[in-house]
Amino acid sequence: MVLPEGPRGSYDSFGTPALISPESLSPIILSQRQLKSGYFVIEGLNSFATVYYFYYLYFFMQKGFGFGNKANLALAALSGAIYMAGSWWAGKFAQRFGYFVALKIGFAIMIAALAAGPHMHSARAHVLVMAATVMGMCFTWPTLEALVSQGETPAGLQRMVGIYNVVWAGTGAFAYFTGGAMLDNYLQSLFYVPMTIVMVQLGLTSWLEAQAPSSSVLKIADGGGLNPSAAIEARAQTALAAELNPRPIAKAKMFLRLAWLANPFAYIALNTVIALIPGVAKHLGLSTMLAGFFCSLWCFARLASFLALWTWAGWHYRFRWLLAAYVGLMATFVLILLAPNLIVLLAAQIVFGLALGVIYSSSLFYSMDLGEAKSEHGGIHEAAIGFGNFAGPALGAASLHFLPQYANGGALAVSVLLLLGLGGIIGIWKKGKGGQLV
Repeated sequence: MVLPEGPRGSYDSFGTPALISPESLSPIILSQRQLKSGYFVIEGLNSFATVYYFYYLYFFMQKGFGFGNKANLALAALSGAIYMAGSWWAGKFAQRFGYFVALKIGFAIMIAALAAGPHMHSARAHVLVMAATVMGMCFTWPTLEALVSQGETPAGLQRMVGIYNVVWAGTGAFAYFTGGAMLDNYLQSLFYVPMTIVMVQLGLTSWLEAQAPSSSVLKIADGGGLNPSAAIEARAQTALAAELNPRPIAKAKMFLRLAWLANPFAYIALNTVIALIPGVAKHLGLSTMLAGFFCSLWCFARLASFLALWTWAGWHYRFRWLLAAYVGLMATFVLILLAPNLIVLLAAQIVFGLALGVIYSSSLFYSMDLGEAKSEHGGIHEAAIGFGNFAGPALGAASLHFLPQYANGGALAVSVLLLLGLGGIIGIWKKGKGGQLV
């Protein structure tokens, strides 16, 4: 196939195919580059705000209302259940009504909920604030994933997903690292800091929407929100990107199923760890500030994993990478929760973060690599995360409730669940490979 010439050959700097003449395409390339840079800024702010609020909410509830492991696990399970249902629906909403519309609704809900937080004085009221904030967040992540991925070739998608992962992981790691010190100095910062950040996000989103009324990708499946020529161009770019993708479609679908199974189980482990970190810190004699410093190492390890996967595409559609990451995740999950000392805790977090990076990257990349309905696939990807966020803590809380005599029963119960996930992953692979585990 002969590709039409563009201002930089056949592709722009994002890896998107050039489909029209240099004179007419140049302004659109500039606009798209600026838009995607803006999306990454919004994404980084969103990660900092949500990580600070949701990760330190467990410390806040422990300090303010005496929440222990069982109560924090139940809180995490509720958050995950809301996110599981909400993100799936929100992804479909964004695909139908437009990406900017979805973002503005999500940010508005989050601002309203967080603004109410400082004025609430009961545990039940703070649970409601958390639930509303989760609902707002549901509109953000699937939409941002779609915005940065739309219309990319395989090379462009590798670049966009890599940048996306590095941005949210980097700002999230910084939020977790510094959050303990902020919370120790001012408890109400749990609400005021993320609320201020989300207000900035809302303003930036409105500005970006005004700057790109015709070239931004909205409701790409049916061309809604685009003028006719832009809609035709967007469809042509997506079709050409799919044609240039060398992976067999059956293999791609199998890896998508593998990743959509592995990722929620990874979040089963992750959200259980996050909910129990206050207990781990208490056991090791760490203050909230020191817990932020020493218990955020896995965030930086995950960031390192994302950096490596961004620059090297050899992991795409390679089962051994996904399998090794999952096994490493299982082993270090137990070590983190039962760490007898700080050295073991730090070492386990390194492997745990690296494994999380591989599994999450697999889910997001395969979701965006297959199909045109980016926000719908993003919604499914995020809903799978929500399932993991719900299932692990729910099982852990149930174990502590019904078997209170076993202090480590929650960690053991979730470990059994992770083993079941491993069996499912191997089963999907063997079925797809004709019964051979190679």
